[in-house]
Amino acid sequence: MELATEEDLRVPDINDNTALAIAAFVGATRIVECMIEKNSKLAEIPSQQFLPVTVACNKGHKDIARYLYSITPFDLLLQENGAYGSLLLHVSIFSEMYDISLHLLRRCPRLATTPNYLETTPLIQISALRDLFPSGLRFVFWKRWIYSCIQMQLPTAQDSDVRIRIPQNGHMNPRSTLARGMARSLRTLGSNLFQLFGLKQIYDTKLTHTYGLELLHLMSEHISTIDDTRINESGLYQAFLTAIDNGIIEVVIEMLKANPILLIVIDSNGQGILHHAIKYRQEKIFSLIYALDTRKHLLISGTDKKKNNILHTAAMLAPPSRLASISGAALQMQRELQWYKEVENIVNPSFKEFININNEMPRQIFSDQHRQLMGDGEKWIKETATSCTVVGALIITIMFTAAFTVPGGNFEETGYPIFSHEKSFMIFIISDAISLFASSTSVLMFLGILTSRYAENDFLKSLPTKLIIGLSTLFISIAAMMVAFCATLIIMLRGELKLVIPVTLLASIPVTFFILLQFPLLVEIFVSTYGPGIFDRKMKY
Repeated sequence: MELATEEDLRVPDINDNTALAIAAFVGATRIVECMIEKNSKLAEIPSQQFLPVTVACNKGHKDIARYLYSITPFDLLLQENGAYGSLLLHVSIFSEMYDISLHLLRRCPRLATTPNYLETTPLIQISALRDLFPSGLRFVFWKRWIYSCIQMQLPTAQDSDVRIRIPQNGHMNPRSTLARGMARSLRTLGSNLFQLFGLKQIYDTKLTHTYGLELLHLMSEHISTIDDTRINESGLYQAFLTAIDNGIIEVVIEMLKANPILLIVIDSNGQGILHHAIKYRQEKIFSLIYALDTRKHLLISGTDKKKNNILHTAAMLAPPSRLASISGAALQMQRELQWYKEVENIVNPSFKEFININNEMPRQIFSDQHRQLMGDGEKWIKETATSCTVVGALIITIMFTAAFTVPGGNFEETGYPIFSHEKSFMIFIISDAISLFASSTSVLMFLGILTSRYAENDFLKSLPTKLIIGLSTLFISIAAMMVAFCATLIIMLRGELKLVIPVTLLASIPVTFFILLQFPLLVEIFVSTYGPGIFDRKMKY
């Protein structure tokens, strides 16, 4: 570097890459610093239409990216000077360097709708990132509770600073090195503890969502200033429909607030917001229909270029990516029926008989496109019922036999059980009876499932209800059987706690396994069938 001249550092290679761009690409922090010390103007020279800061940002070298960003003239990133700023905003969001993204948008909001060399805009990009917003949260309930308790505060525009300090000439104070080493060790220990309990993931997710909402807020403020005649050329239509297809309710609501004319936007096929929400099974977006008052009639009555109304769209099979999020073909069929019934309830009754360009009515389309799914659902629910029937029948046999071979035997004179006065014996009798009756009920329910006619509407309530009752009673029968077994041990091994306690703990293992393996499925079926539903009829925006 001492031998190189400023002109040497400006010379590109055969691929039009400068030395600074290559150093930024590989993450050579010290070399980047030396080049900038030689000539700070090198940060302004693009390589293959990418500025060095964009190259570093794209490869995830955060320190170098922040350093180069701090010395890159901001005027070069403005919309008037091309797509450099838009591309850097795009790459920084993609690489999760949200501090750079936020700084860019705060100083130049117009970059949100500025096209770049990737033939897209940052607004369109952010409309496809589900993990950037709370609507894409997939935590279990206790993680959601911790998530909601975390308070996050981003730096204000005056306090934000994305610059870093790079050690000059590679020299560090020995004491500073020791202190940094100790601090790094403590941070590593704390980070490992956070990761062990999953707290770091929750915190990082909350921080990401906070950045995402702030970026969206800044973009929405810019959207509200765009003239109606420039909406299409600014990419707002594509961004809006992309957000609908991905179910990002935050983006949809903010864009509607910023520019309500987007409510009636349609794509090249003549499909609007409701068609897209139904087509991609985005229930949160669809629920907006309940918050639109009289305006919803404009959306409900529309048809696309193939004369499909929204009921035709609801009758079509959902995308595989949406079906994959639901356990089992039977529950997938149930969800499809729920969608069809919900749309059927809000449209005019005449829509049920409406014929599209292919002379197909909605119900006909539903039957044709869901025939395979219905067959898979029937197979899945029959296999489940068959397996559970075998288990239930075994429990019936065991519990019926145990009722007449009571522990300890009977008195020869009277025939009464010897330990009938013991409390443990009463526990044995009661749990034996509960297990017998519960398993009998379970077997009857599963037999009812096996002998069902498996019509389309049966998947909506009838079959799931039978499955809920069958699995619940089977769980009760297994638990009661283990209680009866433990009560027998207590009777037969009186005072031998060293044997009774370990065996009782072992007896809880089958119940635990059943809970871990089948209880989540039982809860999912119950919530899907009798829960609050996937549609929010009280939504407001």
